[in-house]
Amino acid sequence: MSLAVNEQELIARLKAGDNNAFKHLISAYHLKLVIVARAIVGDVFAEDVAQEAWASIYKAIGHFEGRASLSTWMIQIVSNEAKSRLRREKRHSSFGDIDEVRPEVAAENFDGNGHWVNPPAHWDINTPELMLQEDQLRHCIEHTLTILPENQKAVFLLRDVEQRDLDDIAELLSLSEANVRVILHRARLQLMKTINHYQETGEC
Repeated sequence: MSLAVNEQELIARLKAGDNNAFKHLISAYHLKLVIVARAIVGDVFAEDVAQEAWASIYKAIGHFEGRASLSTWMIQIVSNEAKSRLRREKRHSSFGDIDEVRPEVAAENFDGNGHWVNPPAHWDINTPELMLQEDQLRHCIEHTLTILPENQKAVFLLRDVEQRDLDDIAELLSLSEANVRVILHRARLQLMKTINHYQETGEC
């Protein structure tokens, strides 16, 4: 089943209590929810938070009104669950490879709208869809995503896959918007290194 094409049908089945539809939803989204949870609450509690989110999703799906996409709705739920866990554990979220960034670091790389001032070399901004059609390159990109730090993976997922606004991502992950920009920049740079290497060598 294509979630994008058949989302309305899937939602109808979920609301009707179709367990197979719910299993499909878990299969399609569990990893994404764990990534978001891990970015907020850390590795120790991420899986527990994701399970709690699935329980909440199962209970609430009957009241889903479709004001946002199903994906957006679920990401909001897992974000709320992760923040609740942080409060219960009296902990603060930790992003191991990112400190509060100096304003000048963001200024060097981004304009006032969060766009790159100097995009990395070799990035053909007009043809990413064409590049992604190549199975080998897609495999290389997917592999690179698996080895990114969880905060970079979560920000990249929310921004470039889910198309969330930067301020929305900052709120979901309890980060400053400047940090979101820098984390996203780092993730994109790593992915572009993979793309550039593939274009030059034909290998990951």
